[in-house]
Amino acid sequence: MSIPTFPLPESANALPAGIAQPAARRKRRVAVAVISDVHLGTYGCHAKELLRYLKSIRPQVLVLNGDIVDIWQFSKNYWPPAHMRVVRYLVGLAAKGTKIHYLTGNHDELLRKFAGLRLGQFRLDNKLVLDLPHGRTWLFHGDVFDVTMRHSRWLAKLGGHGYDLLILINRLVNHGLEKLGRPRVALSKRVKERVKSAVAAVNNFEETATAIAADRGYRYVACGHIHQPEIKAVPTAKGEVTYLNSGDWVENLTALEYTAEAGWQLYYYNDDPHMQQPIEDQALDMAEELADANPAALLEGLLVEFNIK
Repeated sequence: MSIPTFPLPESANALPAGIAQPAARRKRRVAVAVISDVHLGTYGCHAKELLRYLKSIRPQVLVLNGDIVDIWQFSKNYWPPAHMRVVRYLVGLAAKGTKIHYLTGNHDELLRKFAGLRLGQFRLDNKLVLDLPHGRTWLFHGDVFDVTMRHSRWLAKLGGHGYDLLILINRLVNHGLEKLGRPRVALSKRVKERVKSAVAAVNNFEETATAIAADRGYRYVACGHIHQPEIKAVPTAKGEVTYLNSGDWVENLTALEYTAEAGWQLYYYNDDPHMQQPIEDQALDMAEELADANPAALLEGLLVEFNIK
């Protein structure tokens, strides 16, 4: 079965008179890109920045390592156009041949009952193993190591809402700081760095993940969940294992990238000079806005795709 596409009428794709179609930028080629903890559907999600990053790369394999859509906190009253653009772009990538592996997390755990689903280049699973030149890599979200998740789900969900509120407050604070010409701050990141129990939890998470990976013969283990980007070699009783964490697109705006030449590396959106330049593809942005303004056309395309109409 092919991945559904959402064709629009020519009028929806047409650009206003006087706006030239910009030349496409050259995309960076990566063998594997891993993103996690996007939390689409929440106030903290940086969907615009994520979409810009995705448009800057050409991955052979894209791994969505959990908590991509925040089903826990999903509300039909908050789903901005930028969030829909990310979903539409991912669908387009799969339709064009990029292999996409969606690995379930705790905030999108309702999808776990569909594990094993295959739709063209799209795969939905709970975990994934990649055989790469630098060594076998085991990927999964990592919430299985969270004691709170296993024993007090209501507490974990309450904490999720509290975290989302903190992120919203953080955005308001940063907006004020920008007006005053002051540097931005990351409140929740500072809390996690200064609270000893939080630091211990992160260390335990890393040690547990690498120990199990070593037992299973993996050279690398890649997780998300704790919103702490990291690449670290960890010694275990059965040899050294490299722990990878893709971070998140709420606070850190990070991803993992793999190439045969460089191996695994962390990508930081805020440290990418190209991403700090003003957006030049205004025409493309306007085309996307026109598409967002035509929900009826999107529905029409969906009905045609599934032969309903």
